[in-house]
Amino acid sequence: MQSEPGGLAALPVRRHVGRGYFLIVAATLCWAGAATFGKAVFKGRLFGGQSLISPLVLTQTRTTFAAGMLTLFLALRVGTNAFKLCKRDLLLCALIGTLGLAGSNFFYYWAIQKTTVAVAITVQYTAPVWVLIFMVARGRQAATVSKVIAVLLALAGVALVAELFSSETKLNATGIGAAMLAAFSFSLYNIGAQELVARNNPLQIMNYALLSSAALWLVADPPWRLAAKHYTGGQWGFLFAFACLSMLLPYVLYFHGLKYLDPTRAVVTSCLEPVFATLFAAVFIGESVHGMQTIGIAAVLVATIMVQRRSAQA
Repeated sequence: MQSEPGGLAALPVRRHVGRGYFLIVAATLCWAGAATFGKAVFKGRLFGGQSLISPLVLTQTRTTFAAGMLTLFLALRVGTNAFKLCKRDLLLCALIGTLGLAGSNFFYYWAIQKTTVAVAITVQYTAPVWVLIFMVARGRQAATVSKVIAVLLALAGVALVAELFSSETKLNATGIGAAMLAAFSFSLYNIGAQELVARNNPLQIMNYALLSSAALWLVADPPWRLAAKHYTGGQWGFLFAFACLSMLLPYVLYFHGLKYLDPTRAVVTSCLEPVFATLFAAVFIGESVHGMQTIGIAAVLVATIMVQRRSAQA
């Protein structure tokens, strides 16, 4: 097994495909569960019926706890070599950590607060389509008929999930707008990270992106403002557990799944996340999904799969 820059081991040869699918599915279950827990907090279902934790606090603590634990792990496991990165890549990590990771996390949970879990996660899952549009605009991929169909299918799916064609539904413009911003931010993260992980270990890139995101939140919401909220020990325990459930554990599972699956099959398998999140939200917090919304979710998932498969063949 070869070593990558920074002293971290490269991914081994892929084998045991079934194990890879199991790990990716487990990661999607964690992400879906985190979305439901987030909505429950915003609706006041926890902590005595009070909504005391905002999307900003949930995003900030989630990122900061995860960054601290991953940094400690790399320091103990690899040592100083784990933090060796060229200046150009450090700058790119800072960019994707602030505009990409921080943006996608905050706007995603803001969308969950303002609308339903199904709407927020489905709209965010159009990110591969926006990446495709960027790649075509930059001349890196050709605008084939199948790609155009995938884009149109994704847009139609978002319209159905948001119930734009229903005269009986009052559109939550804030929630839809936040979900779209989450999708755009996640697209930026994927575009920048794709170049970085090609020449560095993914855990290095993830660590510096998390640290950059955590630094941004320290400026936006300083520690003394967070301390002034006077959270209880149980609430801090929840925030720490949430960071593990929603970020550290699923990313570890996902990266280990990539040992056994190619990225295309991994991403396609992760499309189960909106399905799981919608089911969890329906069962545990009573959110309902209408017939046309179900068709919209399916349309977005099909478009995502089409984009990933075509990108792999390009």
